[in-house]
Amino acid sequence: QVQLVESGGGSVQAGGSLRLSCAASGNTRSTACMGWFRQAPGKEREGVATIFSSGAYTYYAESVKGRFTISQDNAKNTLYLQISTLKPEDTAMYYCAAGPTVCSSRDPLLMVTYYKYWGRGTQVTVSS
Repeated sequence: QVQLVESGGGSVQAGGSLRLSCAASGNTRSTACMGWFRQAPGKEREGVATIFSSGAYTYYAESVKGRFTISQDNAKNTLYLQISTLKPEDTAMYYCAAGPTVCSSRDPLLMVTYYKYWGRGTQVTVSS
């Protein structure tokens, strides 16, 4: 079991920045990759970024490349998502998720069904 708790969301103006955090606890060694997802009202949950636990590989959705940066501090069991140049369309609930024991760059790393453990989310609201 892996427990995940997100934080760092808030209400910001367009053009601003936020850093989201995800604190992991439990059997964190059972997951080889972590991901960030978001879900806007009335829309499906979508993957935005993923990182291998080794830090050797990151992958981003095309829609966020250049503005989102995923990182981690393994000593603190914490995952981060730095979001810059926020846009109103970034408004969503942001979730972190823990992947399987083995992750590969050939896997569907941004698919919701790929991940087993989820946090409850942190809300990001961007005003124009």
